Amino acid sequence: MKIAVMGAGAVGCYYGARLHEAGHEVVLIGRPALVEAVEARGLRLQTKDSDGFLPMSASASPRAVEGAGLVLFCVKSGDTESAGAAMHPFLDAGAIVLCLQNGVGNAERLGAVLQREAVPAVVYVATEMGGPGHVIHHGRGELVIGASAGSEAAARLLNEAGVKTRVTAAVQDALWTKLTVNCAYNALSALTQLPYGELLQRPGFRETMRDLVGECQAVCAASGAKLPGSILADTLAIADTMPAQRSSTAQDLARGRRSEIDYINGYVVREGERLGIATPVNRVLHALVRARDDALPAN
Repeated sequence: MKIAVMGAGAVGCYYGARLHEAGHEVVLIGRPALVEAVEARGLRLQTKDSDGFLPMSASASPRAVEGAGLVLFCVKSGDTESAGAAMHPFLDAGAIVLCLQNGVGNAERLGAVLQREAVPAVVYVATEMGGPGHVIHHGRGELVIGASAGSEAAARLLNEAGVKTRVTAAVQDALWTKLTVNCAYNALSALTQLPYGELLQRPGFRETMRDLVGECQAVCAASGAKLPGSILADTLAIADTMPAQRSSTAQDLARGRRSEIDYINGYVVREGERLGIATPVNRVLHALVRARDDALPAN
C-alpha cells in the first residue's frame, strides 16, 4: 500500500519508518530540510538496538498524498486546518485518514476541513528529531485508534508492521488520558528543559503534577469523558518508564519553534472556563509557555 505521512516530524517519521520496513511504499511530507536529507541519504532511524538509514521517499508538497490508501496526519495541532485544506484536493476518496496529533478534538477539526471522517488516534511513543532526516526512538510506540469503517483494516496493517494498535469506541477517554499526561509533563519539561526522570527528582514538581492531574480530572468528568482511577499513579510512573524523554513542547522551545501549548494546557483552561471549573495551575503554565511562543519572530 502507498502510505503518506503528512507532517513528518518525530512521530510521523518513526511510524513511517516502521511501515516502510514492513514493505509499504511510504512518502514523508515535511519541511524542505527533511526532504533534502532523506533524498540525499535516506531517513536515519536510531533506536536502542540499531542505527541505520532507510531509503525512503520524501516531499515538501501536500500533493504527495495522492494515491495513498492510508494517511498518517501528524502536523502540529495549530496547523490542522491549513494542512488539511492543502492536502484535501489530492486525497483519494477511499483513503483512511488517521489523526496522530496531541490534544482532544483535532480529528473533528480535520474532518470538517476534509468534509469526511478523520479517525482520532492516541499516540504513545517517545521520539525526537536528532536533526533533519534523523529520528531517535527512545521507547514505546503503540497506538489506540477510534472506531470507524476503516479502523480495523488500518489496525491490522499497523500490527503487521510491528506497531501495536488497538481499536476502541471509547477513544475520547483515551484522548483525555493522553492529554492529562501531556498537561502534567509538557510545560514543566519545556520551561526547565529537563527530562522526565530528572524532573520528578526536583522539589515541588511531584506535587505540581498532582495538582495538574486533579484539574484535568475535574474538567474531563464535566465534559463527559472518563479518566482511569489510576491516572495519577500512571502519570507519575512515566518518569520511570521514559526517564530520558523531554516533552515535545521542550523540543519545540529548544529549537525556537512555536509549541502546541494552546492545545494542551490551553485546551484544559478553555474547557474549564466553558464548564465553570477553575484550572489555576494549567492557566499559569499555559501563560508562561505561550509568552515564549509569542516572543518568537513571525514566520
